[in-house]
Amino acid sequence: MDPAAAGLQEREGGECSVADAGEFRKKSGDLVRERTAVKFAAIADWADQQEYPVAFMCRQLGVSRAGYYKWRDAPLSDRAVYDERLSVLIAGIYASARGNPGVRRVRAGLAAAGHRVGLKRVHRLMQAAGLQGRHPRAWKRTTVPGQGPVPAPDLIGRSFTAEEADTRWCGDITYVKTWEGWAYLATVIDLHSRALVGWAIEDHMRTDLVTDALDMALKTRKPPAGVIFHSDRGTQYTSTAFAKYCEDHNIRRSLGRTGVCYDNAVSESFFATYKKELIHTRPWPNLTRLRKATIDWITNYYNTIRRHSTLGYLTPTEYELGYRNINELAA
Repeated sequence: MDPAAAGLQEREGGECSVADAGEFRKKSGDLVRERTAVKFAAIADWADQQEYPVAFMCRQLGVSRAGYYKWRDAPLSDRAVYDERLSVLIAGIYASARGNPGVRRVRAGLAAAGHRVGLKRVHRLMQAAGLQGRHPRAWKRTTVPGQGPVPAPDLIGRSFTAEEADTRWCGDITYVKTWEGWAYLATVIDLHSRALVGWAIEDHMRTDLVTDALDMALKTRKPPAGVIFHSDRGTQYTSTAFAKYCEDHNIRRSLGRTGVCYDNAVSESFFATYKKELIHTRPWPNLTRLRKATIDWITNYYNTIRRHSTLGYLTPTEYELGYRNINELAA
């Protein structure tokens, strides 16, 4: 007989050493105030691992041994069976979404898989599994207007939508602290699908940081002449060099007000998500590591997997493919 099994058999009367009892109390301390069903579930897990006799665990947790066996052997209700299935799906959605998604995004992921369930049920199952979304930090003003800026009208007027792809873009710059100094990310976002279509990340904030991001967007998207690019009134976006770049590439400049986050809300929202779901999850040793992780996060998660509430919880990729409703994916 296996020594571990033999040892367990010897203790089936429920007797354990003082050391065993002390160790078990450390493991089960959080269960003392839990419901009986939660205690039974924990006992079942430990029993499967053959760590302690059932009678001993029931006595330590103050529950009936007969009640435990009745609970263990009772058939699961249809709702409980479905909850178990949903819990597995939720764990998969949570693991694949790198930014610790909240209840609404997890629910959207379930809907995409053909499971339409309520927010309260998703919240309950996430809570039972110890899964929790991240919360953004407060917005800070980072835009500094330049001297002698080149003016441009506000062509967006806080209407951050577009009927067609690559007709209206927006962008901004944010900063990230690394062990070697500051790094800066410039973005270009398509207001039709909210896809990030261009970006550049460097250790400077010169105008070529934002033109490099636009170069990428122009090369990969090939927009029609006259595409609008909306930004705040930061130095880079109001410089003579940037105005000439836009003129040379048939881009119509659009400027919001300085320091008013609502005038470039889509860019600010993206940065809040970027900081919450990637930057604030770990320290960043250098620009190289930051750039690699940022590109991976954008291309393999933000544009393709992360569900956007403004798109009806579709991903940018799904939206560009023509889907307009999360339930269409499950059809």
